[in-house]
Amino acid sequence: MKVDLRSDTVTKPSPQMVLEMLKADQGDDVFEENATVNELQDYCADLFGHEAALFCVSGTMANQIAINIHTRPGDELICADQSHIYLYEAGGVAHFSGVQIKLLPAARGLLSASQIESSINHDDVHYPATKLVCIENTFNRGGGSVYPLLVLKEIRQLCDKKNLALHLDGARVFNAIVEAGYSPHEIGTLFDSISVCLSKGLGAPIGTVLIGSKKFIHQARRARKRFGGGWRQAGFLAGCGLFALRNNVERLKEDHRRSKEVGEILKTKRFVQEVVDVQTNILIFKTKDISEAEKLLKRLEGEGILCGSKDRDIRFVFHLDVSEPQYHFLCDTLKNLHEI
Repeated sequence: MKVDLRSDTVTKPSPQMVLEMLKADQGDDVFEENATVNELQDYCADLFGHEAALFCVSGTMANQIAINIHTRPGDELICADQSHIYLYEAGGVAHFSGVQIKLLPAARGLLSASQIESSINHDDVHYPATKLVCIENTFNRGGGSVYPLLVLKEIRQLCDKKNLALHLDGARVFNAIVEAGYSPHEIGTLFDSISVCLSKGLGAPIGTVLIGSKKFIHQARRARKRFGGGWRQAGFLAGCGLFALRNNVERLKEDHRRSKEVGEILKTKRFVQEVVDVQTNILIFKTKDISEAEKLLKRLEGEGILCGSKDRDIRFVFHLDVSEPQYHFLCDTLKNLHEI
């Protein structure tokens, strides 16, 4: 039996989602004439308490468009040192926007208002102007860690005080929402722009919605075109996104439950040195040394279990395409794994 836990990006459209795809409008989105895309954009903007939204190809594109609009070449943005926009977006911040990044070390990727405030540059010709703060919630490299609402409010207050824009990389924001218990509107109105990925735990095949003010989205539409992201009959994919938002949000709790239960199994294993506190669907655990990690990966692969790794860290990501039999097979395999 194969169990693919490498990422929640491996999910595939369900039969019900494919039916919604077939019902989608076939208008041209560059001309803003696709009714399904327009419905998705309006739905997301309203859900997160903003005026407008733009359907984009990917989270990376949406993040890079937002940075491009909020800044000018030579400016500086602040983010955590393990952020997706820094590590995994191919240097897009430098390439597209000519912006410098100030990286802040943060436990599990979660920044505080006081930490950000101490990192804002003085108004001095020797320094780049600090213009933007980027927050990632949940935080991928932090093992799916979640920002408390109070911390986000404090960061918003600081950005207002210092006249800084605040962007949310919400690749897994609905995982944060269902775990922390705040609403999309509560978290959405704290940010000037938000990217909401539809293709991870929500199960859509592709797409991210960028959310903000009417003025911001008008600029974003031009930037999307400049980046080569203007697409035509995108309603098929927007239909998948609407289905995902209307049907697959609450079930994310099931992924979180499974992740936590497997974490408890791993805590009993001799070869596991530490299980990072599990909050959402990402489970990271550490072996005692690299050689044990390599042996364990090979052993798991031999059982049909695929996962991610970096040095001693091994990562499981739970998602809606892990069936109940696959989940029980994973648990039984781990319980019976005494030596590697």
